[in-house]
Formats: sequence, C-alpha cells, structure tokens
Amino acid sequence: MPRPYASGVVPASADAVWSLMRDFNGLPGWLPAVSASELTEGGSGAEVGAVRRLTLGDGGVVVERMLELHDAERRCTYEILESPFAVRRYVSTFRVAPVTASGEAFVEWWSEYDAEAADEAGLTQTFADAIYGGGIAALQKHFGS
Repeated sequence: MPRPYASGVVPASADAVWSLMRDFNGLPGWLPAVSASELTEGGSGAEVGAVRRLTLGDGGVVVERMLELHDAERRCTYEILESPFAVRRYVSTFRVAPVTASGEAFVEWWSEYDAEAADEAGLTQTFADAIYGGGIAALQKHFGS
C-alpha cells in the first residue's frame, strides 16, 4: 500500500494554519488547484461525515468525506469517494504542529491507498509532490513565505 508524504514549515503559528486548513469546505481559499468546493452532506466544514465536491482547475471532480477532525491534535482525516485518480480505499491525513523554536507551523500531509501496481509510482508522485507538496507551498505563499 503506497504512502505518499510531504511536509514543510509554514511562516505562521500552528493555530493560524490549523484555522485555515480545518475548514473542510475552504480549499478554494488557499489551494490554487481547487477552483470550487461545495458541501453536499453535513451542515458545515467542521463536521465529521461532511462530504465535499471539489472542482479542480482542469475541470475534474473529486468527492471526499471527512472521517476525523481532531482540534487538540490539529489533525484531519478524509477519504476519496470518487475522483479521476485510479485509486481504491484512499484515506488521507494532514496535521499541523508548532515549531517551538520559531513559532512557525510544521505541516505534514500523507495518504494510503490501493491501486494497480503499474500506476502506483505515478500516483504516489502526483499525491506527494503536486497535491500535498503543492498544498504546503500554497500555505507558505498564503502566509507570506
């Protein structure tokens, strides 16, 4: 089972970064690859079980369900219900932790999924570099790095 991973330091407090990332419906506000997000289930972007329909910049659609939102640990876990990616049982988590020496935030983002063996390397690179790494770079830009 592949486990793509990315991490980085964001020039803002962990609380500020978590406040932005924890909104399950808020991706278009900071992630350029997502042009729109609509909650199709759940009353808010802070409700376990909420389902969002993301429209990507290229017109692709991804539907995801929030599985866990843990404010004390600044962690969110979600699953893909449908997407243009050839994956099964995709579950992803992002976490925000304080960098105590500088007051900045350490963000890590990863997933586990099943896919055909021939697709794993390409999917892992896409998730780690373009999605998670790109998301962390977008947070760095959003907060002024």
